[in-house]
Amino acid sequence: MKNLRTLEGIEVKGKRVLVRVDFNVPLDKEGKVADTTRLEASLPTISYLAQRGARVILMSHLGRPDPDNPKDKLKKDEVAKAFAEIWGSPVRKLDHCHGADVRKVVDEMKDGEVVLLENTRFFAGEKNNDSEFAEEISQLADLFVNDAFGTAHRAHASTVGVTKFLPAYAGFLLQREIEVMTPLLNNTPKPLVLLVGGAKIDTKIGILKKFMDIADTFLIGGGLANTFLFASGFGVGESLCQEDMMEVAQEIMLEAEAHHEKFLIPQDVVVASEISATAATLDLPVEDVEGDMKILDIGKLAIEKYVDVIMNAGTVIWNGPMGLYELSPFAEGTKAMAEAMSKTDATTILGGGDTIDAIKRFGHSFDEFTHVSTGGGAMLEFLEGNVLPGVEAVMD
Repeated sequence: MKNLRTLEGIEVKGKRVLVRVDFNVPLDKEGKVADTTRLEASLPTISYLAQRGARVILMSHLGRPDPDNPKDKLKKDEVAKAFAEIWGSPVRKLDHCHGADVRKVVDEMKDGEVVLLENTRFFAGEKNNDSEFAEEISQLADLFVNDAFGTAHRAHASTVGVTKFLPAYAGFLLQREIEVMTPLLNNTPKPLVLLVGGAKIDTKIGILKKFMDIADTFLIGGGLANTFLFASGFGVGESLCQEDMMEVAQEIMLEAEAHHEKFLIPQDVVVASEISATAATLDLPVEDVEGDMKILDIGKLAIEKYVDVIMNAGTVIWNGPMGLYELSPFAEGTKAMAEAMSKTDATTILGGGDTIDAIKRFGHSFDEFTHVSTGGGAMLEFLEGNVLPGVEAVMD
């Protein structure tokens, strides 16, 4: 079996170490960092390197910018400020990922210093895993460390491409994710429940298809549930719904029909005609949604059913909130799932930025769950048994 190449025993003093972190953090309306969980999760690796005299060069993506028209709000300036507060020392943010100006700054770094490169997705070569772009980034460093489990399922230039040009190692966060979740691949307590919500509908539908023969029960919420309701023939008003995925959703439900109550979508939902913290809401059976109604949470009956399944599960994997949990009128579904996950005797694995933000918002600590993963899609793909390109690249 292949083993991770870890940092233990690697001499880093005076060396330029390029570290792929996952600083894809949520931003508030003013563009400030709204949650620092992922920044804090990177500290063990960065501290280890800096304390041993490495010159640490951090890189990460932020959001989904268009490389042809990158927006200022997705520059890494605010991320650098937020991380500097946690780090306790200045962190210089550079305006590019490669080039003469960046190399000059890096060459002048002192041992133990930390800099942060610009948003890697501002450059088309990142998502394309362009070899030339990867080589240009690699020229900044002597070693590469991948500590971004949340992007390990993507073969991008900053996660995989650079490993063709630099000795590559796993950071402590990525190492811990793999070590904690690997035993679950062959010894998952049953029944296995997959609780899935959120708004990233297209990616979640793909994961659902892959888990069809693995999970015993699916619990569906969030914008994802709206697509399945629409595919089932229900009206969804003006709700978030990916209508072009209707046929795929129908295929999944047809496949699940062979298993009694295996695939659960809400039988009732919370609706409003406006999205606000003071919105008037109704809890309606799904067949009564119409007009300008927006489905923004699962209803009370759905909550009761989902909680019952969670409390009787052997393992629950949760990715994505049940509704627009940031606003109190639409928070009950997600809040109830977090509460049930914290109380069940089942093995509980949860991940994804919104899910982590939700449990913190509702007052839960990470210690209440078996494992809280910094990755959402990466977590699901790993537990499904897929080889993650970013992990494969730092294995013997």
